[in-house]
Amino acid sequence: MEAITKPAEGTPPGDPHTYRMPLPRLSLTPGVSHGPLDGAWWPRCDALELELPALVGSLDPAVGTVTRVTVDPACWPDAPQQVMAPGHVIEVARSDLASEAHAITLDCSTTGRWELLVIPPDEPAGAAARLLTAAADPENPLSAPRILELAESGLGGEATWESGGGPGVR
Repeated sequence: MEAITKPAEGTPPGDPHTYRMPLPRLSLTPGVSHGPLDGAWWPRCDALELELPALVGSLDPAVGTVTRVTVDPACWPDAPQQVMAPGHVIEVARSDLASEAHAITLDCSTTGRWELLVIPPDEPAGAAARLLTAAADPENPLSAPRILELAESGLGGEATWESGGGPGVR
């Protein structure tokens, strides 16, 4: 999979001496979500201080400023209490609730809360693509732990996925 990149913020276009930040692997529910998830995020590593600025920087400005995130400590074992993002600091809270396992909650100043499935960085590309699609489906009734449970148990076939309550391949 080829990484899509964009120039670092404040960098003149075409400057050959700039680091190009890969765009986050992200899929959001179009419109209003009717399920427990608003999409999925597939970070490249488990260093939240590296991954979070790219995630929040890729969101539509109409979302508002992400002021706080709540993370699963199992996914982010070394998460700092704060992360610097372009122009502001994001507070990081940890949640031990089973219902929030494998998820990140973004508290946004304008639109409220968004909950995203966090796909493990080492997930194979094919499985990650299916998870990105399933979590962003507006009709998805499954929580982050349940989607990953189905994926990990090898129940990725369309008939089994649908019988487990998840969206089928479209």
